[in-house]
Amino acid sequence: MGLTPSQRWAEVDLNAVGHNLGAIAGHLPPGTRIFAVVKAGAYGHGAQPVARAALQAGAFGLAVATLDEAQELAGLCPPDRMLVMGAVLPEQMAEAAGTGFALTVSSRQQVEALEAAATGPLPLHLKIDTGMGRFGCPPADAAGLAARIAHSRHLRLAGVMTHFASAGTDPALTRAQFGLFREVLAGLGAAAGLRHACNSAAALHHPEMALDAVRIGIALYGCEWPGLRPAMAVRAAITHLKTVPNGATVGYGATWRASQATQVATAAIGYADGVFRARSNRGWALVRGRPAPLIGQVSMDAATLDTSGIPGVQVGDAATFIGGGLTAEQVAEWSG
Repeated sequence: MGLTPSQRWAEVDLNAVGHNLGAIAGHLPPGTRIFAVVKAGAYGHGAQPVARAALQAGAFGLAVATLDEAQELAGLCPPDRMLVMGAVLPEQMAEAAGTGFALTVSSRQQVEALEAAATGPLPLHLKIDTGMGRFGCPPADAAGLAARIAHSRHLRLAGVMTHFASAGTDPALTRAQFGLFREVLAGLGAAAGLRHACNSAAALHHPEMALDAVRIGIALYGCEWPGLRPAMAVRAAITHLKTVPNGATVGYGATWRASQATQVATAAIGYADGVFRARSNRGWALVRGRPAPLIGQVSMDAATLDTSGIPGVQVGDAATFIGGGLTAEQVAEWSG
């Protein structure tokens, strides 16, 4: 690969996003709706292009964390299918009510503030805390809050949701949370609207818990779900090559010492770009398709690789830090 205008870059495969969404849909019960979670800039992949790709591939709607993120994507899907999963601050209530986005609520104070600000009917998703402990109302409060919304002229209960704490690692806790959520739903009946609980891990391991809709985040990008296609590759240019003698050290703190003459390639990427310092002397990158161990401390804008066993390496070659078979999960393990 030749050098790009930047010495470090990410490549995003939007076809992989579409493929992954289709594969996930095929794993779920027929008719399950999918919210594509595109918060935090679509997990760093680019909110606008990923949202468009997911919707084109059949996503029912989009899910974000904040009102600002929703406004960035306004117009890509019907407003009531733009789910703002995080809290709306009191000073944002009037603005939020005017958007028509689906807002997540967890308390009577939020419901009453939105009722005062809305001209209606504003769609709300009531979040129940079944064990995650961040957002959500106690299960015992759900019926009262749902009734409060139902009796409002300006609000509409569009859905009821919860969030699993350990769907990929603790099936007993997940089943307990789901059982508690089902009890809440039984008390609400048809008034619950769209029922959703599953994140990526739950959709993979417990598709029977899909209910009406699921919220797919990390799996959309090809992570933590077998058989999906990684949507991102991260690469950096090799900007310097040299051979150091036996006994020479490389990097801050002299944490790596050559046991023989070693070809050292410096890549233009470092901890400012997301290659954590925990990667120092751990794992490898790919150069010309072959593993090049990462040696020495990772600097702010440079990382050093042992390319001794790779013939033909040149300044301007790309070193791949994610991609080409090197997965984000491997990199995460090396990064602690």
